Amino acid sequence: METFAFTPAYELPAWPFTPPPELDSPKVVRHPIVIVGAGPSGLTLACDLAQRGVSAVLLDEDDTVGVRGASSRGICYAQKSLEIFERLGIYERIAAKGITWSFGRTFSGDEEVYNFNLQANSVSRQPPFINLQQFYVEWFLVERILEIGVTDLRWKSRVTRVQQLADGVRLDIETPAGSYTIEADRLIDATGANSAIRTQLGIEAHASRSTDRWCISDVRFKKPLPTERWTWVDAPFNEGRGVWQHLMADGVWRIDYQMPEDCDTAYISQPEVAGARLREQLGPDVEFEFVWIGPYGYRDHLLDSFRHGRVFFIGDAAHVVSPFGARGGNSGIQDAANLGWKLALVAQGRAGDALLDSYDAERQPAARENLQVTSRSARFLAPRSPAEHTLRRAVVALAARHPFARALVNTGRMSVANAYPVAPLLPEGGCTVQNLPLRWVDGRETTLMQLLADGTQCIGLWFAPTREQADAAREATASLPLRLVAVGGESDNHGLLTLQPDDTLAAHLGIGIGIGIDDRGSFALVRPDAYRAAVLANATPTTIAAALRTALALDAAP
Repeated sequence: METFAFTPAYELPAWPFTPPPELDSPKVVRHPIVIVGAGPSGLTLACDLAQRGVSAVLLDEDDTVGVRGASSRGICYAQKSLEIFERLGIYERIAAKGITWSFGRTFSGDEEVYNFNLQANSVSRQPPFINLQQFYVEWFLVERILEIGVTDLRWKSRVTRVQQLADGVRLDIETPAGSYTIEADRLIDATGANSAIRTQLGIEAHASRSTDRWCISDVRFKKPLPTERWTWVDAPFNEGRGVWQHLMADGVWRIDYQMPEDCDTAYISQPEVAGARLREQLGPDVEFEFVWIGPYGYRDHLLDSFRHGRVFFIGDAAHVVSPFGARGGNSGIQDAANLGWKLALVAQGRAGDALLDSYDAERQPAARENLQVTSRSARFLAPRSPAEHTLRRAVVALAARHPFARALVNTGRMSVANAYPVAPLLPEGGCTVQNLPLRWVDGRETTLMQLLADGTQCIGLWFAPTREQADAAREATASLPLRLVAVGGESDNHGLLTLQPDDTLAAHLGIGIGIGIDDRGSFALVRPDAYRAAVLANATPTTIAAALRTALALDAAP
């Protein structure tokens, strides 16, 4: 039997354990914000807060990133996540290291059923997707957190007990130098799917384990394959089951093979068995080395609420979905971006506490939607009944010839930013605003994320206000976290930073078809997480201030 070579394992960074001051303190020290778990969501939240000048304690029981010995976990980072990373200052590193893609092909057997280009509807500076091994993203986040220097990042710190208090949370922490206790005004659980904090607090996760089984092969080829996402609904080289093929950083391909439900996971992960699958797919003459091989099954769960008193759940601690469409890790990153600015403004006394309730009101429905979408993908890729098999065969047969059927081929609807439902703080609902490239009136370039990167404030994009309106609006919102930006208007800029008129910006904000007479006076309120909170057709200083107070829960009942 043929033997297969492995490339050397990745060398992950390690950071030193530093004994915390509480070990020598006779008092129980209280911190405003404590985050547990240095995965993508916990690190994103810590970095987000640090960027806003808000300190937090971040605890992790390890001293490195990723999972030792495993290269593949999350790999596909969606546009909304990439926009968040732009604001946090690590996007350029991700783009330089990762693989940018927007084009994909879907096959049934040997026939291409259809292809797609995700770039078609994008106006963002960021691409639809970049593929990059998860540990690199975590690595870049840690280095950015250390660079900012606001976060108290504590490695080798395992939380052994959590107790809810009337006005906070108490945590017992075990370290190599001994154990200690701290308290937090607010605790964020980012410890993942098997959260011990969630278990200790007795919170039901409603877990459901799938019988679907897959085997990952991370492979480096001597001769590269096309840089596209290829998916087989029923690959002839995998006994009629599904296959995904993605390129990641370092010239490593991740190929996922769907396996029989009753497979022996140890057997299917043996190099000889995985190598035989690759030979079946690519032929006997293709030269390659393995980087890593591993089986996975998955389960899903969803908490009824992402806030329990002073404890907030983000990422996999709050919700787990199947991996189809890259909606898991991206959703956790977006949880962090949703919660970060709210924690910052409440901690600074510039927003009402009800703003924190809106985290659950927005992100829980988003997770529910992601769960529904991925569950449908799972049923398409692994039909459970003769009727489902028949439906899939019919859809695939029609898709090659009829555009309407292509929308029904479901190999994983790719992750997009969720819209938020109508709620007291979002009377019109909330939709994401992409990171459009913009220009100031003097010709200098900027982007929406650059406007949002400075401090914690909403952006008010006001189309051609008059000088009198600008003066009155500044006075009406002087005590509120708002940066007013004019789009077009009078030549002296009436004291406001002014962008050049931009039809794409107006249309994207839902204001109109261009910067014409009908748009004059229109106003869009964009939150710090780049979600549109309100659109005002004929804005006045009074209506602008009222929309901002609503978005920040400043008029909410205590």
